[in-house]
Amino acid sequence: MEIEFVAADAPLGPKTAVARVVFEGQAQEGALARAVAASRFTGAKGQTLDVLAPEGGADRLVLVGAGKADGFDAIAAEHAAATAYKAMSVSGLETLRIELPQAGPELAARAALGVRLACYRFDKYRTKETADKKPSLAKAQVVSADGDAALAAFPPLAALADAVSFTRDLVSEPANVLYPAEFARRVKDLETLGLEVEVLGEAEMTELGMGSLLGVGQGSVRESQLVIIRWNGADDPNAQPVAFVGKGVCFDTGGISIKPADGMEDMKWDMGGAGAVAGLMHVLAGRKAKVNAIGILGLVENMPDGNAQRPGDVVTSMSGQTIEIINTDAEGRLVLADALWYCQERFKPKFMVDLATLTGAIIISLGNDYAGCFSNNDELAGNLLDASSKEGEPLWRMPLPEQYNKQIDSMIADVKNTGGRPGGSITAALFLQKFVNNYPWAHLDIASTAWKKPSAVPTIPDGATGYGVRLLNRMVQDKYEG
Repeated sequence: MEIEFVAADAPLGPKTAVARVVFEGQAQEGALARAVAASRFTGAKGQTLDVLAPEGGADRLVLVGAGKADGFDAIAAEHAAATAYKAMSVSGLETLRIELPQAGPELAARAALGVRLACYRFDKYRTKETADKKPSLAKAQVVSADGDAALAAFPPLAALADAVSFTRDLVSEPANVLYPAEFARRVKDLETLGLEVEVLGEAEMTELGMGSLLGVGQGSVRESQLVIIRWNGADDPNAQPVAFVGKGVCFDTGGISIKPADGMEDMKWDMGGAGAVAGLMHVLAGRKAKVNAIGILGLVENMPDGNAQRPGDVVTSMSGQTIEIINTDAEGRLVLADALWYCQERFKPKFMVDLATLTGAIIISLGNDYAGCFSNNDELAGNLLDASSKEGEPLWRMPLPEQYNKQIDSMIADVKNTGGRPGGSITAALFLQKFVNNYPWAHLDIASTAWKKPSAVPTIPDGATGYGVRLLNRMVQDKYEG
């Protein structure tokens, strides 16, 4: 999608739709007033009213409701622009001009971001889609009183859109295409942005003692991988880095504790945490962030096989702690246990944040819109929640009660990998906490937010959301860049 910032009086080209963003109750004039009066359009958030060529040379005009004027912020500008795009995407027109009621450069740039996010499609495997179902819009023009300033504000947001799309692509790919080694290869390609990428295979992880991670993948013909991504953007190349760790189960059958068949096809997105960390590193490099950052991806497949891990097995993690396997479908925490330990031991970061589609229990707790945040550090948790509110990626802090550790006590090992159904997301987080060694740490359980079917947010398509990239990028930008 080509993005331009134009003046209000810029001439309209051929095959152009104009989207006029209006507030709730805002009066219209002339033909538009009659069209509004003959409809149920009030300007409420998300409403649209499509009018055929009423004025000014446009081929189509669509009014887009933005809700109350006093609530029109950056996220509202994104959503209004995204709504406009979706209203006109398959209209047959080629250019969309967006007129905002408050056309300052920052809001104009965020509107352009909204269009970039809304136009995402994962269509590489569609071979018979008819032309009338394909988007026709190729260019978006955002009207701004200061187009040069809007253009100057847009590059970091364009880098963000590129990174979110990269994450969405990873999460959308079928597991026969995106298995651990292929995931690692795609991340390796990001070295063109200035990232340093290192890939460890099973031999190297065996040498390191990663019995927890390796146990998950031992039933798969695909080799497990550990990917280390480094961005050194701080003025001091030796400055202590910030660190992010992602669960990357490229397909999760549940292993021997096999999942029900219904819905198992969705388990291709059980690598959404690793996808988000890869996307974060993409945007940090893309906008040349002034920070040193580490991304660690634990990439495995969890498959049933004669060589697969069994319930009742005991594995030894890189930390030396032993783990009794109660349920092989509680596998993501086993991957993260070794990845977190490796991260702290090698890089000594300021903090670690892990992202994982870890538990169905978080969906029962918080529904489909909020991810769960568990943390041993109030400052880190507060920074995450602050960024969440600014970027429209909802997050809710959950407790880590010490007494719930009893649920993961093992009779024969140091810990067991699941504590049963009560407080399932909490006991999963408590399990992870045993491998962070008192480093400032937060765990984001994104099982509820990594995939939407259907999506009710105009900047997010059905399917992969890219959740976490915006949130973490904003936190780094606001709190940790020099």
